[in-house]
Amino acid sequence: MKLIDDIYVYEWTNFFDNNCNSYYIGGSVQALIDPGLSRYVPELIRSMETDGIKQEDIRYILNTHSHPDHFEGSIEFNDNSEIIIALHQREMDFLKESGKMMYGWFGLDLPAVTVDMTLQEGSITLGDETFEVILSPGHSPGSIALYWPSKKALFSGDVIFDRNVGRTDFPGGNGSLLKKSIVELSKLEIDHLLPGHMGVIEGNKTVKENFRFVIQNIFPYI
Repeated sequence: MKLIDDIYVYEWTNFFDNNCNSYYIGGSVQALIDPGLSRYVPELIRSMETDGIKQEDIRYILNTHSHPDHFEGSIEFNDNSEIIIALHQREMDFLKESGKMMYGWFGLDLPAVTVDMTLQEGSITLGDETFEVILSPGHSPGSIALYWPSKKALFSGDVIFDRNVGRTDFPGGNGSLLKKSIVELSKLEIDHLLPGHMGVIEGNKTVKENFRFVIQNIFPYI
């Protein structure tokens, strides 16, 4: 579904299985954010095709973190030399250690994904656009949020949702770090909050209210 120019939303709404929201950035960027579980990638591609986006239109796979429901599907693009798969360095290190346990818990094999682009905190240019990679640990050590200043859009992964936050009881989770990450993200000017689960939050005022709600009502339980 097209949200605004060059941002497409593929929200996961099946309550009978876990998967993540995926996003596609069009224009000169051509990036798919969080492909989800491998078994649902064909469904995702079909949904994108209904919006006129072909698989050949994908140049980057940007992963917010390495949990199976976000990252496993990257393996489906591994053999395409024209697609660049990206993950933060800290998350790559985590995946080699305790992070790989998550796959066994869900009855999955650790995917042998080749990461072509090692993400670091700071500015990154994709196509003709500039983004900010923001290291946001707490849900996992190398979780990132991707901020697009010109659109005031934040792809927050599993850091913050609609009136909720990502879990901290998985390996590498840390409640104190998650709260710090959320406070830092709340300082951004955001008109479109695009989380890894649950619904998209639209409008600057509504986004700010969501941060306020989370900080006041969810933080005491983290």
